[in-house]
Amino acid sequence: MLEGIEFAHKEWFWALLLIPAMLAFYVYRFNTNRARVKLPSISFFNAQKKSIKTYAYQGLIALRLIAIAAIIMAMARPQSSSSWQDINTEGIDIVLALDISGSMLAEDLKPNRLEASKNVAVDFISKRPTDRIGLVVYSGESFTQCPLTTDHDVLKNLFLEIKNGMIEDGTAIGMGLANAVNRLKTSEAKSKVVILLTDGFNTTGAIPPLTAADIAKTFGIRVYTIGVGTNGKAPYPVQTPFGVQYQQMDVKIDEATLQKIAKTTDGRYFRATDNDKLADIYTEIDKLEKSKIEVTEYKNKTEEFFPWLLLGVCLLGLEFLLKNTWFKAIV
Repeated sequence: MLEGIEFAHKEWFWALLLIPAMLAFYVYRFNTNRARVKLPSISFFNAQKKSIKTYAYQGLIALRLIAIAAIIMAMARPQSSSSWQDINTEGIDIVLALDISGSMLAEDLKPNRLEASKNVAVDFISKRPTDRIGLVVYSGESFTQCPLTTDHDVLKNLFLEIKNGMIEDGTAIGMGLANAVNRLKTSEAKSKVVILLTDGFNTTGAIPPLTAADIAKTFGIRVYTIGVGTNGKAPYPVQTPFGVQYQQMDVKIDEATLQKIAKTTDGRYFRATDNDKLADIYTEIDKLEKSKIEVTEYKNKTEEFFPWLLLGVCLLGLEFLLKNTWFKAIV
């Protein structure tokens, strides 16, 4: 009955201390007001059993105490409330720029660099439901796989379609970054971020990586760069007439350029040498780039004192009625 109820005047609950005090006074008066007569024997009175009406009469005090408790509850002004919220998000617009060149098929990350990068990125997206997120892929060229969107289910499905060979091979880091910047330059979000992931050097493209970084800085876009690949050599699958063979390839990541891109745009550079470190990097970026959510709560309160007041008055009336009718002879 009291679920979802608030009280406007809780100080009235102190008055409930009157209940045990009144009960104690009633018991005391009952024991002291009985007449005492000295008799040689009480066998006559023992033979006279008290009627049910006599016992029931003692219940009148219960009606009175419950009535007073109900009136005190009414005076405390119980209120039920319904509430709703307006949520204002000052979100973050994020574009993931993913390298899908042939070297991303190396299997130093499992099952390979590309699939590991996709899986971790999807988990990252799931943790940021209020942000607009887009996807750019690049190899020898670059294109937008998904524009900025809050429909993350669509974005995740588009991630599943990414594979090596969608565009001509190569590593156009500058083009990938420039394409991501182009998607963010008109954004009015509080924070604009590119997460650029690659496993190599810029080998092609009309825009050098550092030029793209300068453009990002101009538009107030922060770039987090991630170099993917173990230290030393990595197994790379090669198709031969005898099936897939593995060759050990040197891992060459242009860390100097990635660090400069991050520094220019007030971002950070990370190195992922295995699946766990890659997941940790996205967790770190998630902590660095948190959406600000402002919640305004509205409440509509309804007074609920009347049922309590009505209950108290009815019980007092019932006590008065019984005391002056059925129990009149006892009184």
